[in-house]
Amino acid sequence: MKQATIKSWEGIDTIAVEDVPIPRPGPGQALVRLTAATLNYRDIIVAKGLIPGFGKRPTLVPLSCAAGVVEAVGEGVSRISAGQRVTPIFAPFWLTGPEPDPRMLGGPIDGVARQYGVFEADGLCALPDEMSDLEGATLPCAGLTAWSALTAFRPTAPGEWILAHGTGGVSIAALQLAKAMGAKVAITSSSDAKLARAASLGADLCINYRTTPDWQDAVRATAGDRAVANVIDTVGAVQFDANASLLAPDGQLSAIGMLGSDFSWTRATPEVRIAPIGVGNREQHEAMVAFMVAHRIRPIVDVVYDLDRLADAYRHLESGRFFGKVGVNLL
Repeated sequence: MKQATIKSWEGIDTIAVEDVPIPRPGPGQALVRLTAATLNYRDIIVAKGLIPGFGKRPTLVPLSCAAGVVEAVGEGVSRISAGQRVTPIFAPFWLTGPEPDPRMLGGPIDGVARQYGVFEADGLCALPDEMSDLEGATLPCAGLTAWSALTAFRPTAPGEWILAHGTGGVSIAALQLAKAMGAKVAITSSSDAKLARAASLGADLCINYRTTPDWQDAVRATAGDRAVANVIDTVGAVQFDANASLLAPDGQLSAIGMLGSDFSWTRATPEVRIAPIGVGNREQHEAMVAFMVAHRIRPIVDVVYDLDRLADAYRHLESGRFFGKVGVNLL
């Protein structure tokens, strides 16, 4: 089988694809023939060492999000069976409860940039017929992060305003989920073309932050003063003050990313309710999938690369010239 590796913290150019033996499942495990994967910004973080110590040294099978078909199961496995379509969850040992498990695919444990993988059977979730494998591969990190931001700490109510920054995987998933929850969504981007696509998905307010540098005033003018219930903050502390100025008294700043600076939780203050979003557990993943099926939500994948071109997929992600998710064909 083909398998990609990367030298953690040493850059995208260290990605290599090689032929290795297909592994075998042990007790409590399952062998999955992986068919599709997607990238997340955390893959850039691991590749470049943007967070010291984050990843696995010296080499790692990268990527955390994939889908495929169970080929075989080990002794004692009854949760899933051969032939079943599944997605490995982001944190395969975090099944329930609020306390995250630090063992995550794609760093610190080997990920899914390969054609076959052995996973703990308890860390696999059924993929419904309503979604393709590529769509399912968007769910474990970006999809579940958006779901957790909208449900885990402060449930989203109909009619509330949600502000999402950018048009990457988390923000577009948040847009789709929030609209299905009955919320109103404001979204920012530097691209009018991307904003037009966001509007086609139901965004109520689309703001180009380059042509409207005081974007917070534009949000306030439409939504009202301190009317935002939840900020899907993928940018980080550089926008903390502007985001905080928009929040309703019971609003939440969902600290998710660091695209522009350090994470927003570095600016923690008693006046702002900050929720650090650590993706989610298996129970939350299954609830999200059921909701998406019920509301006919289809995740968005913008471009797909073959595994042999994984380094190009990383560079495309790094460029920001995409909408939704960047995918990888593992067949």
